[in-house]
This record gives sequence, C-alpha cells and structure tokens, in this order.
Amino acid sequence: MVFSSLNFLFLFLPLVMLLQWAAPEPLKNPLLLAASLFFYAWGEPVYIVLMLISVAYNYLAGRQIGGRRDPHRRRAALIGALAVNLGMLGFFKYYGFLVDTLNGLFGLHLANHALPLPIGISFYTFQALSYVIDVYRGKAKPQASLVSFAVYITMFPQLVAGPIVKYTDIERQLTDRRTSLAQCGVGLERVVLGLAKKVLLANNLGMLYDAVCAAGSRSVLTAWLGAAAYTLQIYFDFSGYSDMAIGMGRMLGFSFDENFDHPYLARSVTEFWRRWHISLSSWFRDYVYIPLGGNRVRPARHILNLLVVWMLTGLWHGASWNFVLWGLYYGALLVLEKYVTGALLKRLPGWAGRACTLILVAVGWVIFSNTDFHAMRAYLGTLFGVGSAGFADGAFLYYLRNNLLLLAASVACCGPVLRTWQLRLAGRRPAVALCLCAALLLACTAYLVHGSYNPFLYFRF
Repeated sequence: MVFSSLNFLFLFLPLVMLLQWAAPEPLKNPLLLAASLFFYAWGEPVYIVLMLISVAYNYLAGRQIGGRRDPHRRRAALIGALAVNLGMLGFFKYYGFLVDTLNGLFGLHLANHALPLPIGISFYTFQALSYVIDVYRGKAKPQASLVSFAVYITMFPQLVAGPIVKYTDIERQLTDRRTSLAQCGVGLERVVLGLAKKVLLANNLGMLYDAVCAAGSRSVLTAWLGAAAYTLQIYFDFSGYSDMAIGMGRMLGFSFDENFDHPYLARSVTEFWRRWHISLSSWFRDYVYIPLGGNRVRPARHILNLLVVWMLTGLWHGASWNFVLWGLYYGALLVLEKYVTGALLKRLPGWAGRACTLILVAVGWVIFSNTDFHAMRAYLGTLFGVGSAGFADGAFLYYLRNNLLLLAASVACCGPVLRTWQLRLAGRRPAVALCLCAALLLACTAYLVHGSYNPFLYFRF
C-alpha cells in the first residue's frame, strides 16, 4: 500500500486516525502496531516475518547492550547487532548484485536467485542500527516495552520511505504523546500538500522524462529539458512522501524532523546535501563519517573518509554500479569544494552559485536514473553535444510548449514563497486555506481515479 492510493487515503488512514483518537492511552500503541503491520503486509505478506525478526532481535540486543556493565560483553553484543542487521540488509538487497559482479569479473557461473527487495528494509534497518548504537553510546536507555519498540521500527508513516527517525528523537513520544484537533488539522494539511507534490507535479514530470528517454535521438536542449524534469520529479516525489509522513506523524502525536529544506536553492554541493534527505545525511554523518574521524584528520585521510561515506551512500540507494558511481561523483565534488573550489564558490554571486550547483545536481540525477551504463553514457554525451541531434529540435519545442505550465509551477514550488504564503493565509483566513486544501485533495483524487501513472521512485530503497 502506498500513500498516493485511494485505498490508503480514504479507507486505511481515516480508520487508523479514528481508532487512535477513540482508543484509551494503553491501547494506542498496540493499535498503531497492528495498523502498521497490516499496512506492511498489504504489499509484503511474506517479508513481514523478516521485519518482525528484526524487531525482536534488536529489542533483545538493546536490552543486552544496555543491561551489561562489562565493556567487552557490551562491545560483543553491539558487534553482533551490527553483523545481523547489515547481514540481513546485505543478503536481501545486495546478494544478486554481488553474484553478478563476481560472475562478470572472474567468469564464474554462480546462480543468481533473484530475491524481491523487502520494501523499506533500508529505512527500518538504519533505524534499528541507530537504536542499538545509541544505547551502546549511552545516549538512549533500552526500551522496556517490546510493543513500544515495535511501534518505533514499524510505524507506517515513515516505514517505507522515511524520514529515518532516530530513536532518541521520539523516545519520549512512544509512551507519552498528545494530540489535538488543531494539531491534527496542521498534520492533515501537510499530508494534502505532500500528496499534491507527488500526484500533480512528480507524476506528470515523470511522464515528461520518460517521453524524452524513449526518443531515439535527442537534441542538447531536449536532453537538458528531460534532465530538468527528472531533477524536479525526484524532489517532489520524495519530498512529497516525506511531507505526508511528517503530517501523519503530527496527526498521531509524533514530531518528525524535516527531511528537505528547499535543496535546489543551495549555492554549493555541500549546502545541497545539508538540505536534501537530511535524515540520511545526518545518519551517515553521526554513525559513519564521525566515527571514521570526520574532518579532524590529515587531508589524505579526510578525502578517504568522504569517498567511503559517499560510496556507501550511493550503495544505500540501490544495488547497482550506477549508484556507486553516483555516490563517488558526489564524494569527488565535495572533495573539490573542500580543497580546490570552495574559496571561489564563496566569491560567486548567489545566482551563479545556485546555477552551477543545479547543473551539477542535474548531471548527478542522470547518473542516478540510468542503471544501464550504455544509456547513461549516451544521455550524458547528449547533454554536452556528443551524439546529439543538434542543439535544438522540434521535439524540444513540443515538450516545452505542452509542459510549460507544469515546469513553471514546479520551479515555483521549489522555493519557500508559496509555502510562506500558504502559512500566512492559514493564519489570517483559515476558511480560505481550508477550501484551497480541499480543492487540492479533490484534484489529487480526480487524478488518481482517472490516471494510471503513479510510480514511487524511492520505493525500491
């Protein structure tokens, strides 16, 4: 079940919210756990067992780590938890990738038994890892209630697409949270806005990008238009789901941190990654980059730390070499900014820094979106005039004319202006804001009823 489906929006979500509001305090967590397991089982009836094993093991591991005083036993318990969590993630997500790589490198004929990827395994595994590591570090106490811990791991708003919620951020809310009508209204509004991003913007931008990719030959401007469409699509797809997760969390009494902060306004790649998928960037910073030594080491070691972290970041996104290349691409850009171009970027006007960053980000998304290296090379070459069908062609004018309003609306929604206006309107004229929100929901519903194109780019992670 995905958020942008009619079953979820008009059956599952209202029923869960009614039960949460009507239930006495002792029953809220058990009911939320049952709803989350049902939500997951709707799309993954087999792999729900894997998720329950993860819940039970990490609950016991946290109790063991927190309950022992002997540092050697605590360390052994932590190492065991890391091995089990990363082992499960590695087997289910990277087994086929590893077999194909070994077969290609050494001419082997190892059998590759394709395993369907458990939905959301990258997200709930990282949440479990943050829990056991923070218990080991003394930043969190072991959760006494298995039900409360299971709610943390399986909570449906952020189960399949994040944001990655650290246990320390919602530890208190697992057992002591309050909801109100005003809070529910704010959360519902956030859900509708996120849904509109996904359904009205991302889905239509995706159709434009697919049309450009399907063309046999492309001009330079057509290729850049397609790259721009995908750049906007992936932002509205993922940030829309994050908005919905944050809104549903608010409706349930949870406060999730923001996951996006207008990333396409960044003036450097470093700033871009402070604004994009913030929960993932902070996870790698806290649990990988800083333990490796961060930037408090010699330059050579710092460069190695950056490349290792970004290679792992790329691999987290998918079991394919294009994701590794994408991660190393950003690692190299960050190294260049740190040691070569950083001073120059600071002297550039704001618009120039943003333009350079957007071009680099768009090129990165072309790498990200193409698992086929031949298709990737062809598209990248076309962007810079290699193998292109000229600088401009009729297809570019056709796509631009038919999608101009969509592109203009998407660009406008990348900045804070519309959101600021909406918040002011909600404060001054709440009835008008409510009507606009209802109109957005109606438009999204009409699209879902009549449209068949409703992909979710981050579902595979």
